[in-house]
Amino acid sequence: MGGSVLETNRITNLFPDEDSGSDELLQPGTILEERYMIEGVVGTGGMSTVYSARDLRFSVVRPVAVKEMINRARDDFLRETAVSMFEREANVLALLQHPAIPKIHDYFSIGTQSYLVMELIQGQNLENIISQTQGFISESQVITWAIELCDVLEYLHNQNPQPTVFRDMKPANVMITPNNRLVLVDFGIAKVFQGGQKGTMIGTEGYSPPEQYRGEATPSVDIYALGATLHHMLTRKDPRIETPFTFSERPIREINPSISIELEAIVNTALQYNASDRFKDITTMKVALKKIARKTGILPMYGATETIGVSQAIKPIWAFECEDEVRGTATYHEGMIYVGAYDNNLYALNAATGEFIWKYPTEGGIVSKPAVFDRNIYIGSEDERLHVVSPHSAHTIWTYYSEGPIRSSPHIADRHVFIGSDDAHLHIINATTGRRALKIDLGAPIRSTPFVSNELIYIGVENGEFFCIDFQGRIKWRVRAKRAITSSPVLSSDVIYYGSVDGTLYAVDAKTGWGIWRFRMNRGTISSPCILDNTVFIGSADGNIYAVDTRSSKELWRFVTDDQVSSSPMIYKDSLYIGGVDGNVYCIDHKTGRLRWKYETGGAVVSSPIIHNDIVYIGSTDHRLYALSV
Repeated sequence: MGGSVLETNRITNLFPDEDSGSDELLQPGTILEERYMIEGVVGTGGMSTVYSARDLRFSVVRPVAVKEMINRARDDFLRETAVSMFEREANVLALLQHPAIPKIHDYFSIGTQSYLVMELIQGQNLENIISQTQGFISESQVITWAIELCDVLEYLHNQNPQPTVFRDMKPANVMITPNNRLVLVDFGIAKVFQGGQKGTMIGTEGYSPPEQYRGEATPSVDIYALGATLHHMLTRKDPRIETPFTFSERPIREINPSISIELEAIVNTALQYNASDRFKDITTMKVALKKIARKTGILPMYGATETIGVSQAIKPIWAFECEDEVRGTATYHEGMIYVGAYDNNLYALNAATGEFIWKYPTEGGIVSKPAVFDRNIYIGSEDERLHVVSPHSAHTIWTYYSEGPIRSSPHIADRHVFIGSDDAHLHIINATTGRRALKIDLGAPIRSTPFVSNELIYIGVENGEFFCIDFQGRIKWRVRAKRAITSSPVLSSDVIYYGSVDGTLYAVDAKTGWGIWRFRMNRGTISSPCILDNTVFIGSADGNIYAVDTRSSKELWRFVTDDQVSSSPMIYKDSLYIGGVDGNVYCIDHKTGRLRWKYETGGAVVSSPIIHNDIVYIGSTDHRLYALSV
């Protein structure tokens, strides 16, 4: 995980083994900053140790990686270099937002030790995968990873006002997660490129081009290092144990005849001794790789339906940054946007400009969607309370206490608030006075939002039961799914639709509770369905967004994302809008399931979109609420 210092003819480690002492590792159970509890060691390197840890600030288990700087160097220059590299990594990561780059959460020092808290990336690095693979990695897999690496390097090289050069591309710095997500790690020696300047000679021997030995760090050094990484993958020949710059003496197809001439030519171009003979930029290399993918049919996902150009054209009208993750859905009312965040605050923003108006503090995280009644704002909080707030002064109108965290969103009907709580009760409260009208024990935490129609309440609970209840609290009927129902129900043409963590979308007769049909997904869902005409739309933890015919329960189409879909879809005009855990906001043709555009945020999007005046408002775990023009 540490870098190396390049000298004119050789490479020396920043921290030679003979200088290293027996550093004391942090023990499991150690708590840093009264927040991060160490659970174990992930790995150690020349200048750091990385631990798996748990962020105690969150009620749910939130794993993080804690990187501790180990400064064992006796030489003052090397010691200062180590500190500089560690601080650079923190500063670089703080500015970058890409699915293939770890997200940074915190940076602090305790005494002489420095710590960096970031996203915990689980899986194996490419170096281990190469060594453990019997035979050669397939060309299709190499091309897939190569395009993804080009994509993240392209993002770095296109940073404004100056490109960021990674400077240490190698298999050991590429992680592959269990769901085959690629992540670039160890930004300790990444550097903002400034033309005409030379810097510290840092890199890894075998993967670094000749100019890097001279202290030059243009974007072209990453192209060479990527070529060296691909050569290593395709031939299993580790360049670190070979004479530098001798790749031409180890032709790829002589070692691995199954590789195409086209791919060999791309790698050879990237590995040219002179930078001017390589690809002019990483985008050109990516285009060449995609051309092979289209020609051979190895990677159909990189075909003509790709919408990268459109995606990059989508720009936020504004983005407002909260102090923590935005997991809940926003609400629009009279030119204002109201949204809760996991920093315990309810925010009021100008809908047109994103200007901060006020924030109202609670004592718990907010994942509930605000409701508006009689111009007051109603919001549930994990502090176990329902808060009612004046939109003009952010003052408390009244507060209602439950006996558990409130993660359900309030539904207001007939001048009453209907809301669930983790105390296993459905609470019905007078919307004007805050007095409880009814409290119904449903036997398990309630995290879905009630649907109220014709003096009947429809609600699912975390033990898998689904209820129809009248306004007197009498259960009219109940049915049971195999697992929790966090998905909120929707009613259409006397049919109730809801999803379950058991992987099923249910259609139930609203009057009797009789099952009409069930649609099976590959995994469970907490997404809430939406209905348009004769189609129901829903997201799933299997990474798909489904469109299902309400009459036949037949799948009409599915759209595949790169991770789970916890967000709930919204239909506006002729498009479906939804967020993904892969960090993207998607706009999809609701009739065909074809992608129209996507916008990449810096974190998982588990909140759901709202739309007003052709503007999509949606939050991300990157702490931001985005306003995107449709």
